[in-house]
Amino acid sequence: QLQFVESGGGLVQPGDSLRLSCDTSGISVNYYAIGWFRQAPGKEREGISCITPSGGTTTDADSVKGRFFIGRDNAKNTVSLEMNNLKEEDTAVYYCAALFLPHGICNTRSGGGYEYWGKGTQVTVSS
Repeated sequence: QLQFVESGGGLVQPGDSLRLSCDTSGISVNYYAIGWFRQAPGKEREGISCITPSGGTTTDADSVKGRFFIGRDNAKNTVSLEMNNLKEEDTAVYYCAALFLPHGICNTRSGGGYEYWGKGTQVTVSS
């Protein structure tokens, strides 16, 4: 089964920055949007941001607007999530997944229709 691979997580202090990366090898980049999601301990999975093949983006998590930025490098088959001014409430496992665009629109509020979920990368923000 095809799974994306997330990387870049770690233990950081409040106010620090991290850049996560999603290896999306195995899909046709022209047809898939890529979304970033996170799941904090004891909470439901939350959609963060989505990016289209052409680079259009949407940020669905109000708590990260102005701090998190999604990017895409189709030549490298990678999607990034730049995370700035991290807060303790950002602590979560971060996942990436793909949406076949004929099946939906580029948003992450429900996660419905997304495929190729990775195993996630742990981000821990703690003082």
